[in-house]
Amino acid sequence: MSAAPPFDARPTRVRYSMLFLFCALSMITYIDRAFWGSAQEDIRKDLGLRSVADLAVALWAFQLAYALFEVPTGYLGDRYGPRKTLIRIVLWWSFFFCLTTTVGYQIGSFAMAGVTGLVILVIFRFLFGVGEAGAYPNIARGLYNWFPMSQRGTAQGAVWMSARFMGGLTPLIWLCLVDPQMLGLHWKTGFWLFGGVGLLWCAIFALWFRNTPEEHPSTNEAERKLIATDRGPAELHSGVPWRKIFGSRNLWFVCGMYVCINYGWYFFMYFLPDFLKKQFAGQTATLEDRAIMALLAGGPLLVGVFGCLLGGILTDRHVKRTGDRKWGRSLYGVIGFTGAGLCYVVAIMGARSGNMWMFAAGVAMSGFFNDLTMGASWAVCQDIGRRYAAIVSGFMNMIGNLGGVTTLIVTAQIMQAQIDAMALAVGASADTDAIRRAGEIRGYIINLSLYAAAYFIGVFFWLMIDARKPIVPDEDEPKPTV
Repeated sequence: MSAAPPFDARPTRVRYSMLFLFCALSMITYIDRAFWGSAQEDIRKDLGLRSVADLAVALWAFQLAYALFEVPTGYLGDRYGPRKTLIRIVLWWSFFFCLTTTVGYQIGSFAMAGVTGLVILVIFRFLFGVGEAGAYPNIARGLYNWFPMSQRGTAQGAVWMSARFMGGLTPLIWLCLVDPQMLGLHWKTGFWLFGGVGLLWCAIFALWFRNTPEEHPSTNEAERKLIATDRGPAELHSGVPWRKIFGSRNLWFVCGMYVCINYGWYFFMYFLPDFLKKQFAGQTATLEDRAIMALLAGGPLLVGVFGCLLGGILTDRHVKRTGDRKWGRSLYGVIGFTGAGLCYVVAIMGARSGNMWMFAAGVAMSGFFNDLTMGASWAVCQDIGRRYAAIVSGFMNMIGNLGGVTTLIVTAQIMQAQIDAMALAVGASADTDAIRRAGEIRGYIINLSLYAAAYFIGVFFWLMIDARKPIVPDEDEPKPTV
């Protein structure tokens, strides 16, 4: 019987504490972002707007800023390290998240209401998007530095699992905060509470996190060797082969895939709570009914928790067992996108028939299959980006979120067109509550078909992605400048 290795020869597990910090950050990003879907009706009332569709410009502002600043902030992470970059990101977005609460305030003769309030809201949402941009690319770079290739999918799956879990709970948390039968707080109080959570995270992160295992005093040589042997180059750099990056067909296929995933997924984040309230309004009479509705609104994200974790484990296990990174990543993307599209079809059937449980099951399982792909999606960026992982991840997320902006524009335009068509058909004003609600419901159902189609198109992109081909091969790497 062989003797156990000496204690100091066993790898330390500091890398898992880094994963915990990244998972906590992922939870914070999603509760801050998901608050919008639950709070938008209260914000609409404070601004005196006619419908939730009128808030679409504020959604576009966030998504546009979030998309445009992904690559620049990813570059900062690759150049200066994720530690400084993430601290700056969280401080910035927490500040502007809290400033959202100024809508509706009156300062002397200057009233932050109506059109003026909407303009201010759009500005703050844009700046909030600037701040949050780059969070996940820098998380990806941090995971690249701290985890060997054989654990990347699982680590990314854990990060996205955390995001989905907290995002899925947000409607219920919101209900507990603002419902008159619960805490009965104003919606602005909730924004201040969770803006402060980001500041606490920054303090803990600054004290414990280091950019690489080699910089951390608590790692031993065994852990450093375990990570470095199966990682790839991790040096910081100033020179970036932009032409190779932007000219990579592999990267553009990844971006096309992420456009499809965002187009189909943003309904869960921004529109699902509103659709449930309008389509199934008769089932919210009691607090228990409203709690069930809140859980259904968070259903796709809550069920997505299991998809993220399972998908991350499966992609890593496949790569480890077969050595084939192409199908080890792409297979689970194909399965996930096909399943998500089919489940949206089930949701459409439930929405048309007025069957709330069929609809809820369809969108929840669509969330599960969507998230089955998340570990593979972000692991691919690390596989092909390597020490440019933050830039490559940022580029994927930028293009993908421009797809998200398209979702918001198209969804809002279709809903408004259906409101106008409904008003014209019955000869009534489009400002009538009943007309607006009926038109929005019809618009939502049309949009659900487009979300399903986006997933089926995304299958093509997954078939074209090859995680075996780095954008910059080792022999073409420029010498790093630290």
